[in-house]
Amino acid sequence: MKTLQAKLSNKKNNFVPYIMAGDHERGLEGLNETIQLLEQAGSSAIEIGVPFSDPVADGPVIEQAGLRALAKNVSLSKILDSLKSIETEVPLVIMTYFNPVYQFGIENFVAALENTAVKGLIIPDLPKEHEAYIKPFITDKDICLVPLVSLTTPISRQKELVVDAEGFIYAVAINGVTGKENAYSNQLDHHLETLSKLTDIPVLTGFGISTLTDVERFNKVSAGVIVGSKIVRDLHENKESDVIKFIENAINF
Repeated sequence: MKTLQAKLSNKKNNFVPYIMAGDHERGLEGLNETIQLLEQAGSSAIEIGVPFSDPVADGPVIEQAGLRALAKNVSLSKILDSLKSIETEVPLVIMTYFNPVYQFGIENFVAALENTAVKGLIIPDLPKEHEAYIKPFITDKDICLVPLVSLTTPISRQKELVVDAEGFIYAVAINGVTGKENAYSNQLDHHLETLSKLTDIPVLTGFGISTLTDVERFNKVSAGVIVGSKIVRDLHENKESDVIKFIENAINF
């Protein structure tokens, strides 16, 4: 079992914060500081976004974070260089669109992750039918390709997506982009319970989660949550103490 899956399978109430690489007053020089803060608060893993000019799955908060990072000349290449010097016991998960990876070179990208804490990849615009672009390069590596499953995904497709999944299943809790708060379907809990029964891989719920009430709800029907826009917004507003308190409360339900 790869590190990411083992880490998340060992506990309930997993909390995975999302941050945008380079969205710090010191740019990428502040990435390690943020990772250490989130690790010490009790994060199970940390999702690190790569800024991209056309972020189709990102809501306004994360989109603006990406623009701030791009304004600091943050690139995938520079992020990978920064990750080589970061030491953490928490597995890191890179969230990127496929184009930057393709432009960098897929084999070069995977090779650059060697000897880093990156144990997972989330590529929202890479459908399962095209996983062969990535999977051959990570099969013998301690890196998982995390599938996303949406609310509208039929059961037959869900089974296809989770059958050989590794790491965790990213359950998208809303139809739309990230950061869309208080728009949850009444059928969501049933959807998450059904999805969780299809696999032994941990199912984590993400998109729009911004309150401890949300966290408590989804901890009951999945293995934990992924929180992006709230974390990104609070860090940008220098509310580190609020971020720490939120994580500590979330993992102690």
